[in-house]
Amino acid sequence: MTPPPTPAGALRLAHTGLIRASGADAASFLHGQLTNDFTGLGLGEARLAAYCSPKGRMLASLLGFKHRHDEVWLAVRREVLPATLKRLRMFVLRAKAQLSEAHTGQNADNGSETNANAPVNIALLGLAGPEVQAWLAEHHPEAATLAVWKKLDLSAEAHLVRLPQAAGQPRWLWAGLAAEAEALLAALPALSSADWDWLEVRSGIAPVLAATVEAFVPQMLNYELVGGVNFQKGCYPGQEIVARSQYRGTMKRRAVLVHAAAEPAVGQELFWSGDPDQPSGLIALAAPAPGGGFDAIAECKLAALGTGSLHLGATDGPTLALIPMPYALPREAEG
Repeated sequence: MTPPPTPAGALRLAHTGLIRASGADAASFLHGQLTNDFTGLGLGEARLAAYCSPKGRMLASLLGFKHRHDEVWLAVRREVLPATLKRLRMFVLRAKAQLSEAHTGQNADNGSETNANAPVNIALLGLAGPEVQAWLAEHHPEAATLAVWKKLDLSAEAHLVRLPQAAGQPRWLWAGLAAEAEALLAALPALSSADWDWLEVRSGIAPVLAATVEAFVPQMLNYELVGGVNFQKGCYPGQEIVARSQYRGTMKRRAVLVHAAAEPAVGQELFWSGDPDQPSGLIALAAPAPGGGFDAIAECKLAALGTGSLHLGATDGPTLALIPMPYALPREAEG
């Protein structure tokens, strides 16, 4: 049977918003709050990061890059954006940094006033596949060969960030003015939100969603393996616990890719035949697979990966089959 074509094209990322951090201390403020290095963030770089509670549990995941020297944009899932923005603002104190929801030009708090300095009509697009790469090679040659987690300015207001590949396909995040976004969408094939969600799953990098807030420390989602944690930087909320998990070798859970015939729900528990009396994992992200069934990123006990079977929702629930990850896992997680 001929396999289904790999999704490719461009779409507006309706489920992702943008936090703007501006001011002389914007980067240093974020450096003290997130798991990655933002004081060393260059104009041509992007950083994946987690925002953690004091207990080291992830409250949000963000992709940050500089719009200009004194302004950092942070892409974050909309369902956790208001709480993330509100909590970050609590710790600005005397820092010369202003935080706003740049995607709309308004603060995320209901009833708040419009920030006159915030950019309006900012759009976020997801780009994927060889057709997009060919278009970039023709119109922006440097963009087609951009390395992962690097950023290129396509214009004064439009930025392109190379994301890790998924299902063997290159991917990018585009951020800029809505008018430029419309022109780009018209020039490229359309990509459905379901297809983009599947590519997100197959990237092996799960964002924090409302159902998984405080469910994971960063290593449970493999963030330190994909550039989302810097262990040489200074303190941030939960840093001691995140570092202890890393250096004491206490990680007993990892994120893996799984396939199921039944639809998984984010936050749904997994059960292992070798220990049927308690949950052995949690669904972090899921999407329909182009060839049928559903693929998901599941956080799972390492002990459950080597023997027996994994099931969705209950010990007698639908069986989950492991899928190879797109990046290397530590040897203890290889099953």
